[in-house]
Amino acid sequence: MNINKMSIEIRIDKISSAAAMAVTVKSIFITKDRFSARSGDVIAARALTENPTYGNLELPGGRLARIRKEDVILGVLGRRQALKGFVGDVPDEIGAGDHIHLLNMGGILGRALGQHSSLSDAIELEVLGSAVANNGKIINITDFAMPPAEKLHLSVPVILVTGTCMNSGKTEAAIELIKTATQRGIAPGGAKLSGIACLRDTLNMQDHGAIATSSFLDCGVPSTAGVEGLADVARAVLNRVASFGPDIIIAELGDGIVGGYSVEQILSDGEIMSAVSSIVFCASDYVGVIGGQAVLARYGLKPDVISGPVTDSKMGEDFITKNIGLPAANGRRNPDKLFELAFNRLAGKQIIESSIA
Repeated sequence: MNINKMSIEIRIDKISSAAAMAVTVKSIFITKDRFSARSGDVIAARALTENPTYGNLELPGGRLARIRKEDVILGVLGRRQALKGFVGDVPDEIGAGDHIHLLNMGGILGRALGQHSSLSDAIELEVLGSAVANNGKIINITDFAMPPAEKLHLSVPVILVTGTCMNSGKTEAAIELIKTATQRGIAPGGAKLSGIACLRDTLNMQDHGAIATSSFLDCGVPSTAGVEGLADVARAVLNRVASFGPDIIIAELGDGIVGGYSVEQILSDGEIMSAVSSIVFCASDYVGVIGGQAVLARYGLKPDVISGPVTDSKMGEDFITKNIGLPAANGRRNPDKLFELAFNRLAGKQIIESSIA
């Protein structure tokens, strides 16, 4: 959308990591005009409140900065449907003076509809205006993103890490697999295929040895909640990581296999799932493991390894193995065991054998 009326220049105090792919300078032009809002639009807003339990903003480099009242931040419109976080949506229209909220630390903004009982109210923001380019066009992060892909171009195996919901141990399992692979001379890549935009997970993958990482944010998707065409986004993410020449890709599905983040589009995609050599499923308890098995079976899939908090004790591992009939390992307690169970199911088993030789 092009804006013909005059734009004004303002100073930004904090640029969010989600907005950084489109805007890197703190002096920007905005329009105060009202228009139909789109997911991915870059918005300047002033903080009206603070939040003691969820009050940080992730900056472009991944560092967290506390949001103070009156701070002017730059964020991105998007949706969130977090079971253990905030729930919010993109308003139909937006313009200067509207009140919206910070939905996640990555800088996703929207109209908050509720939150988990452990959290204080979401930080309330006053919209100052929408960021505009030199040609007067409203800036959307899709303008700076890689396009979705209709075909996979992979020659390396993929380990898919998924689970029951957020905070079920998925990221811990993924980074332990990446770390152990690196220690054994295997070059891993890391991918985040669903969730809400935040650099924390992919930076964590890099910190533990991933030679390349990518996420749905690279395709201009601030959140996969309610998104159509997520399988094509996932293909583009996997293709990008593969282009750097890893020996294997560790791909995490953010949120859970049941929820609002469109993960069913990936699980039901034959091409993507045929590239997955092993599924690591994370859960907090035995019922989660049994339920996860049942849900995956709807897609003709089954977990190859169980991890997450349910395996925090040896009793949990033993129960899953003896009573549910699935291999189990905890990434934090025994990363080598998790590595062996996940990697030994790969079609390209020679990767493991050559690294041990």
